[in-house]
Amino acid sequence: MVSVIKYKDLGGADHGWLKAKHHFSFASYYNPKRMGFGTIRVINDDIIKAKKGFDPHQHNDMEIITYVRSGAITHTDNQNNKGRTEAGDIQVMSAGSGVIHSEYNLEDKETNIYQIWIIPNKIGVKPRWEAKQFPKDPVKDKLNLLVSGFGKNYKEGTLGIYQDAYVYGGKINKGDQIIYNIKHQAYLLCSYGSITLDGKVLEKGDAAEILDIKEFKIKANEVSEVLVIDAPK
Repeated sequence: MVSVIKYKDLGGADHGWLKAKHHFSFASYYNPKRMGFGTIRVINDDIIKAKKGFDPHQHNDMEIITYVRSGAITHTDNQNNKGRTEAGDIQVMSAGSGVIHSEYNLEDKETNIYQIWIIPNKIGVKPRWEAKQFPKDPVKDKLNLLVSGFGKNYKEGTLGIYQDAYVYGGKINKGDQIIYNIKHQAYLLCSYGSITLDGKVLEKGDAAEILDIKEFKIKANEVSEVLVIDAPK
């Protein structure tokens, strides 16, 4: 079953320096029917003004994934980690026993990110952060695996989180098709462009919950980019 969530129907808030759209209940947005999707607790579609950002704040026991869609984000934390992640790249942070971090757009233009929180399968771990660049060329036949648990895929180059979850992504040329085989259940984000998924059209910012099927097909109606989060129930 594929259920489409349109961008216009997302919750959200405009803080001036931050325009946020919330796929699930978050901060001042509360919808008892939108409390998460399995172990996915938060997906925020954030636009951050130039020279603005999230001041230092604390998290515990959450896997926080940031995918940069445009611009760049600069991370610092109290574990002496610091890094700048650019468009098309991704960073992960395991909050574990507690971490204080900030995320700033130090660029001269707006930055657009997906902020994804996944409930971990281990609590109280030592906090950690890492970031990685990924191929920018359009994909053929399959999406790039960007994030996984700490197993074989991590050893082969993905970013790691404390959960048996997978984040795939990639740019797809117009007319090309991708078939995705689901391990758990999937939440798909159309980062930009237009795709057809199970006969339903998704535009930039739209999403889809995909349940009770083993595979699905994505067709790009124009040059598009998608993320697929495959996470346990």
